[in-house]
Amino acid sequence: MVVQVQEGLGRLTGTTAPRTRPPGPRVLIATAVPAERDAVASGLSAARGAGQEAVDLLVAGVGPAAAAAATAHALATAAAAGTPYDLVVSAGIGGGFQPAAPVGSLVVADAITVADLGAETPDGFLPVTELGFGRVTHEPPPALAGALAAATGAAAGTVLTVSTVTGSAERAAALLDRHPRALAEAMEGFGVAEAAAPRGLPVLEVRAVSNPVGPRDRAAWRIGDALAALTEAFGKFTPVLESWNRHDWHDD
Repeated sequence: MVVQVQEGLGRLTGTTAPRTRPPGPRVLIATAVPAERDAVASGLSAARGAGQEAVDLLVAGVGPAAAAAATAHALATAAAAGTPYDLVVSAGIGGGFQPAAPVGSLVVADAITVADLGAETPDGFLPVTELGFGRVTHEPPPALAGALAAATGAAAGTVLTVSTVTGSAERAAALLDRHPRALAEAMEGFGVAEAAAPRGLPVLEVRAVSNPVGPRDRAAWRIGDALAALTEAFGKFTPVLESWNRHDWHDD
């Protein structure tokens, strides 16, 4: 495996990236902040073997807009260089809906859904699709997401993308009412998926739970534990990737 780590927000730099397309899949993993990137890199480095995968790590910024812009730029740059990606992954920590996703656990998305893109009406929230625009969900390849969840011991379910992190029990309940399969919320997955979609690229989202979704209680956060869980998860990523047939993911 070849791993390239970016050193500046939204930029891929370094000397380990292949100059020609490798025989194995090329993967772009986008995180919001450097601490998440470093946790992913530690896991990949611990598992590094003789595989032919090439993995680039990108700090894309916080929130769906920053994530979409940085990911789109990285994908366009790679395609222009003749070394396009085969898979895009949004990875990091996030909030977990209790009790299904306890603090310290892992979630692999089988659906990546934007939860607050739409309109407030007297009758409640309407997603943008009910207004006649866009989309609100991207679905990762089921076989690949399922294999990763099985390998890491993660729960599989919907991961919500929000622009404003939930800070009350009332909002947590409202989100679960609208999205009963939701296990976690974060701020970047849908943006990453939106950037990948025009290029026909599959996307995954992996979240380690650092805090419960609900009332904002900094004392209950376990960021260190979540980052350690993220490292452990990506230590098991390579065998899953090696077994993935990127040519037939549309048929999953």
